Amino acid sequence: MEAILSRVQKPARYVGGEWGSVMKDKAKVDLRFAFCFPDTYEVAMSHLGSRILYGLLNEQKDIWCERVCAPWIDMEAEMRAAGLPLYGLESGDPLSDFDIIAFTLQYELSFTNILNMLDLGGVPLLAAERTGLKHLVACGGPCAYNPEPLADFVDLFMIGDGEEIMLEFTDLYRRAQREDWSKQAFLVEAAQIPGMYVPSLYEVSYRTDGTIDRVTPTNGAPAVVQKRIVQDLDTMYYPTSFVVPSTDIVFDRAMVELFRGCPRGCRFCQAGYTYRPLRTKSKEVLREQAETVLKNSGYEEISLSSLSTSDYGELSGLTECMLDYCEPRHVSLSLPSLRADSFSTELMQRVQKTRKSGLTFACEAGTQRLRDVINKNITEENVLRACEIAFQGGWNNVKLYFMMGLPTETTEDLDGILDICKKVAYCWRVNTNNRARGVRITASASCFVPKPQTPFQWDAQDTLAVLREKQTYLKGIMKTKNVTFNWHDAETSVLEAVIARGDRRQGKAIYLAWQRGCKMDGWDQCFDFDKWMQAFADCGLDPAFYASRQRPLHEVFPWDHISCGVRKEHLREEWELSRTAAITPDCMHKCTACGASALLKGGACRV
Repeated sequence: MEAILSRVQKPARYVGGEWGSVMKDKAKVDLRFAFCFPDTYEVAMSHLGSRILYGLLNEQKDIWCERVCAPWIDMEAEMRAAGLPLYGLESGDPLSDFDIIAFTLQYELSFTNILNMLDLGGVPLLAAERTGLKHLVACGGPCAYNPEPLADFVDLFMIGDGEEIMLEFTDLYRRAQREDWSKQAFLVEAAQIPGMYVPSLYEVSYRTDGTIDRVTPTNGAPAVVQKRIVQDLDTMYYPTSFVVPSTDIVFDRAMVELFRGCPRGCRFCQAGYTYRPLRTKSKEVLREQAETVLKNSGYEEISLSSLSTSDYGELSGLTECMLDYCEPRHVSLSLPSLRADSFSTELMQRVQKTRKSGLTFACEAGTQRLRDVINKNITEENVLRACEIAFQGGWNNVKLYFMMGLPTETTEDLDGILDICKKVAYCWRVNTNNRARGVRITASASCFVPKPQTPFQWDAQDTLAVLREKQTYLKGIMKTKNVTFNWHDAETSVLEAVIARGDRRQGKAIYLAWQRGCKMDGWDQCFDFDKWMQAFADCGLDPAFYASRQRPLHEVFPWDHISCGVRKEHLREEWELSRTAAITPDCMHKCTACGASALLKGGACRV
């Protein structure tokens, strides 16, 4: 290992031993749990959910949870050449020594990394090949809301909030260990835990046109798996300290979670629907958690995190008391995910007390018509007013996020992206107090991906040719001074759509793509679109069937038996409203009866 580390990039990724990591005597625990993140160390250590579950599991005296990250390509090559298996960062033991091997599914392009990590750790890839109770492979996270493409490889999926279901799962597993259950007996029993999906207990039949006819549960498994949610975030487990990385990571800071869910209802946003209903933490609990984490970790920055930070009802009071703590200690306070319609002079003044970084506003679309189609519920005036406040306050760095390829999009909508950028540049000229510094406006356009469990799950994605045409068009017109235009690779967005709306027949294509070298697909230097397309073709599957086909409103989806709490009828109603660019008020002003509130005791969202 010593020799290997001297030959690879960022060796600190692979050595463990960080401040806050948990060491236990493996002879004194009943269950060894590998928490696997299918991406690099820097990405894994930036993920708040992983930090929460790592702490929760290690709070249990009979469980030792260790972190396992995907090695970068140079490290993997060295490990394979030396016969060194993938290992836990805490103990250095191979992945094959662990009882439960759990992955978080943050994005579809990480799926081949799961196969690669299992193989590198000496664990059979196919669930059918793992016949014993040991090496049970579990998954959770956002992509678990359509688990079907991974059905061949994963024994069970945890749907919803991991804090709510995790200990029930591990308690049952330890009972199965003590009583020497078979793997099949355990899976049948695990399927009775609310929120637990066991794909091997479901049979899928298909129509002649390739669409799904029905999904039939067996062995007493539920017909619909309903997600689990944390009812009260104030009493939910939250770690008192974080593992502090020994090297730079993507988001190198402490974090507290303001609320879970989002009140806005953007029709393209999977997180906005799957994290419903809205549940908030109190200001007092947040302040206490933030101060504790800062004291125990030594971080010099803390982020108030959520899907829409400025929608937190007590944000003004919270930032005031947080700044009272942070300023004398030279700790920066970060407020990500601010909305243009909630940005105020008061908020700006609080943010800049500790650090004046760039501001980001997600416009999403270039015209009001298209913003109404996607139910973004912000106006051009909101964006320009937010920029005006920022420029008057001394900011000169603004990022604007857009999407291209949205349903019903026209050339006029693309032209609108340029128009907004020009108006923001003009807004700076008439509001800045220091023209000599110049202004930096960055406009980024990603490609729309229709996601399961959203109103746009019926919509076709633009074909690769059309997406490329639109990118070329935007690159041609975005020539405004002081505006930098960035775009997201269209090929990765197409593959993301193919897998996001996939069924379990895709397992063989994912397996074949991995065999041919596809891994780290979220990284441009590793992604090979042609290999993926060939893998689908060789398996008799048409990627266009999944990505660029408009779905009939009556179609049975591969994920229909996985419920995020929002009624499919509600999603259909929102889709129909989008065709006339009709907006739906956000949850803070009027309940839309989406169905998610039924998951709460008392049946009312906590706005």
